[in-house]
Amino acid sequence: MSAITGLPGFSTVVPVLFRAACPECRARFELSAGALRLAIGASRKTTFYSFTCPECETAVRKPAGERIIELLTGGGVRTLRLHSTV
Repeated sequence: MSAITGLPGFSTVVPVLFRAACPECRARFELSAGALRLAIGASRKTTFYSFTCPECETAVRKPAGERIIELLTGGGVRTLRLHSTV
């Protein structure tokens, strides 16, 4: 993202960072929206967000409730909607 400052009608654009932790190595860090993925499925088991730990490179998958979904989508995280075939 770029920032435009000093011009009337423009404000500074600040990238959104999300705090996360790795359950494997216990590292805590901040991730940009581009480092996260959100999958929204038909149930709680199929609704989650994922990322790769920047410390140990473990693929991490965590459940996403309504509030997490709201925060991630509002922050520009790419979202995949999962459809069930019945």
